[in-house]
Amino acid sequence: MNELVRQQLRMGIATLQRTLADDALVDSVARAAEATAEAMQRGNKLMIAGNGGSAADAQHLSAEFVARLTVDRPALRCIALTTDSSAMTAIGNDYAFDRLFSRQIEAIGTRGDLFLGISTSGNSPNILKALELSRDMGITTVGFSGNRGGKMADLCDYNIIVPSETTMHIQESHIALEHIFCMIVERCYFGPTFGQ
Repeated sequence: MNELVRQQLRMGIATLQRTLADDALVDSVARAAEATAEAMQRGNKLMIAGNGGSAADAQHLSAEFVARLTVDRPALRCIALTTDSSAMTAIGNDYAFDRLFSRQIEAIGTRGDLFLGISTSGNSPNILKALELSRDMGITTVGFSGNRGGKMADLCDYNIIVPSETTMHIQESHIALEHIFCMIVERCYFGPTFGQ
């Protein structure tokens, strides 16, 4: 069992190292964060969604924006679309599960907002529908995925595709990148020396 622990840590570290070496991915994180800060400065918001562990990531990341990441500062406009159980069960029951997020974006999204979809496969139907609607509404799209990006890749203005096909290691890299994404948004929003 001790060796299993070490083996899985080595695999997770290897995924992070491949992620670190991917210049296009690093650039996408920085550019997506800069676009997010610009939108927030205009009064727009960031909406985030995912399923399962990615739903937990959506809520975790939203909490970093609304509360704080590492330093006290004013709250930033962000909402996880995974938290309203009444809306989600009504949408799932009355329409379809694949409309869970797009219906909420239809209700609260406005041109100039951003939607960040998280899907380790890149193929979650409810994330794909949310990305499609976002594009139609003039909402900038950001995708955190793995598995070469899946179908999401063609629907995102900014793609952050972790170079792995193993869900748990994609998720480990996602949460690291999501923290960095939030940190860059803070620095772009409040100034480059913020938090230093």
